[in-house]
Amino acid sequence: MTPMPHAPAPTRPATEMPAPSDSAVLDAAHVGDIHGAFGTIRLDGPSSHSTWKRRLKTLLAIAGPGLIVMVGDNDAGAFGTYTQAGQNYGTSLLWTLLLLVPVLYVNQEMVLRLGVVTGVGHARLILERFGKFWGAFSAIDLFILNALTIVTEFIGISIGLDYLGVPKVPGVLVSALVVVAAASTGSFRRFERVCMALVAGSLLLVPVFFMARPDYGQMAHDFVVPGIPAGSDIADVTLLIIAIVGTTIAPWQLFFQQSYVIDKRITPRYMKYERVDLWLGIAIVVLGAAAIIGFTAATFAHGPEAGHFTDAGGVARGLGSHVGRLAGILFAVALIDASVIGAAAVGLSTSYALGDVLGLKHSLHRKPSDAKGFYAAFAGIIALSAVIVIIPGSPLGLLTVGVQVLAGVLLPSATVFLLLLCNDRQVMGPWVNGRAMNVFTSAVIAVLVILSVVLTAAVLFPDISGAAILQILGGGALLALLAAAGIAVVRLRAAASGKAAPAAPVDRSQRAAWRMPPLALLERPRLSVARRAGLSVLRVYLLVAMVLVIVRVVQLAVAAG
Repeated sequence: MTPMPHAPAPTRPATEMPAPSDSAVLDAAHVGDIHGAFGTIRLDGPSSHSTWKRRLKTLLAIAGPGLIVMVGDNDAGAFGTYTQAGQNYGTSLLWTLLLLVPVLYVNQEMVLRLGVVTGVGHARLILERFGKFWGAFSAIDLFILNALTIVTEFIGISIGLDYLGVPKVPGVLVSALVVVAAASTGSFRRFERVCMALVAGSLLLVPVFFMARPDYGQMAHDFVVPGIPAGSDIADVTLLIIAIVGTTIAPWQLFFQQSYVIDKRITPRYMKYERVDLWLGIAIVVLGAAAIIGFTAATFAHGPEAGHFTDAGGVARGLGSHVGRLAGILFAVALIDASVIGAAAVGLSTSYALGDVLGLKHSLHRKPSDAKGFYAAFAGIIALSAVIVIIPGSPLGLLTVGVQVLAGVLLPSATVFLLLLCNDRQVMGPWVNGRAMNVFTSAVIAVLVILSVVLTAAVLFPDISGAAILQILGGGALLALLAAAGIAVVRLRAAASGKAAPAAPVDRSQRAAWRMPPLALLERPRLSVARRAGLSVLRVYLLVAMVLVIVRVVQLAVAAG
């Protein structure tokens, strides 16, 4: 396969440019100059920048995808989870955030590589490389999960508006219109500038943190020293830790960031800038989460509300009572800000995925009249979610439970396909994973599967004991170790017998110019017996888990009715 040459500078609007014939890019609007929130990079511009000023300008133009996806992850659901941790257990669970840093980076860095190298969205790659079942499964489940997630975003918006004294119905509807309008201008740059303003809005948590005056020394200790709150119920703490993992690492992130990087027209030569952008986003999301846990712990420490979390609205009222009215207002505005950017990012991940799978024009560079299906899907899922929240008697609590469980069930499968795609040499060429990345990601997948099983069991059996949870965790860890040992033995025997030819070394010298060829020119991947068996087991697990969860949610709804 030959490296893809850079296309000539456009002489007409980017949306009119044809995609290069030797590129896999599915939408011609994904080719052209990079129009970021803080700068422009010409398609025919220099490939390297020797001065720090030029490098800084390039970084400012490239920055966006990592910041948006990470800050969007600190959404309404995250606010609820982090404030629950702080109010019920103080700062004792801060260490979980530090452990999540490498997981966040590895997952999203693989997504970045897939985006800049392939020019094709996550859902499309799954469809083309693993068949219609998995392609349809990923798109349909993503749509359902994202719709439920956006419902939680509008719940967060309504909670924030309620504290500020704004009526729920008009406030939610106006928020939905703002989200749709921000994405429907036909200008990628305008949308990104709105998102970067919302990213800046997340910094409202900083003054709240200092106003609450948490114990900085205790926070520093709990951030690096793992521990479980003394006298706490092990089942409740374990489920809350799983919720922190689930709210920090979500399936929509994979689909959104890959498609957004493609829509921004970022190519492999800017990968190092995107990694910096990602690290900035991770720093903001971790520090923001730590700040929320810290000021919530300080606000309710030793008070009657400690250990009795209700929702983010209760936290806002607590801040207003114990820290000051301004602190409560800033928290409520930050909650609304986070919910808006979360709704926009999650909604776009759905539209991008549907555009990829159905072959629709799908780009923020296109006007709504030129990409009707793309914008209709986005507006539809936002409107549906907003209406559900304002309908009297809507089972919002059950929907929130459904989001948490579905996210926990689907995340391991999303990570499995991410790993398989990043090891597909036809797709990634010189950008394929190295051995260390594969080992670490495989361990992450094993942990996510175990946590997924625990979360599913907790929904099916609400009275599950801490001992049972520990047994699931221990049994899952043992099975994972046995599976890893079995795979290692099989590979060693195959190598010793000469049946398995050693993999050809990867030449990474041409990475800056290499792009995936059109999908039609790629051979279908040859899955080993072990991988086929693994995918079959995954398929059965997903179907069974989803059916059981749906049955349980229906039972809860009937009981509540």
